[in-house]
Amino acid sequence: MAPLATGVLYRVNTILDFLSAIGRAIIGLCRGAGGLALFALEGLSHVFRPPFYGRLFVRALLEIGYFSLPVVALTAVFTGMVLALQSYTGFARFSAQGAVANLVVLSVTRELGPVLAGLMVAGRVGAAMAAELGTMRVTDQIDALSTLSTNPMKYLVAPRLLAGTIALPILVLIADVLGVLGGFIVSTMKLGFNVESYLTNTVNFVQTDDVVSGLAKAAVFGFIIALMGCYQGYNSKGGAQGVGSATTMAVVSASILILAFDYVLTEMFFAR
Repeated sequence: MAPLATGVLYRVNTILDFLSAIGRAIIGLCRGAGGLALFALEGLSHVFRPPFYGRLFVRALLEIGYFSLPVVALTAVFTGMVLALQSYTGFARFSAQGAVANLVVLSVTRELGPVLAGLMVAGRVGAAMAAELGTMRVTDQIDALSTLSTNPMKYLVAPRLLAGTIALPILVLIADVLGVLGGFIVSTMKLGFNVESYLTNTVNFVQTDDVVSGLAKAAVFGFIIALMGCYQGYNSKGGAQGVGSATTMAVVSASILILAFDYVLTEMFFAR
């Protein structure tokens, strides 16, 4: 074969290999998205069908909500404090320091409260769910549930999905209060704001839609965290190494989806 023809054939094969790699990646992505969607639909269907395992739901609610409260509270307080300090520094260039209270309450309730709480809970709870269910999968405990006539989706997944959807809005509501409190402390004790004036600006500026939109985001984020933790753990394989990979994927995928859905929900709520 002539050298020219060989070179052309080599380039054609390289292009075909590149295109086939892209095709495999797209097909794998579609397969994964479809599997996740079917898993979510099946889990949701079991939430609304008896029997309901109340003890498991309460346990998941405490694990997601109550035991995540310290890390969410600390994150919210320091976020509010830093936000007040940084916004004051920026607004001082335009002699608009009075807008600090408005910026703090708006940023915390709309964005920072739900997003940061979601990321903190994803790192703590999503990993724990994936590790627990992954260990049950590789040790055949999930298969054992089926042999005992207990649906694993109803017993393991549905209570966690419901608990995540309920617990995170409660955490975010607390985080909103603490975040605004952190900004209030820095503004009044360090930056010299008048206490009454700061509180008046905060109360007059915040609207119900700001708080409700943040809580709606939190409900979606809580569902995403529980879904990814359960999905990665439920489908893990490969022994201890597979459980570790599932734990990592649960946190990473939940964090990415939280940020992606944050944009989508913000567009839905506030786009004009």
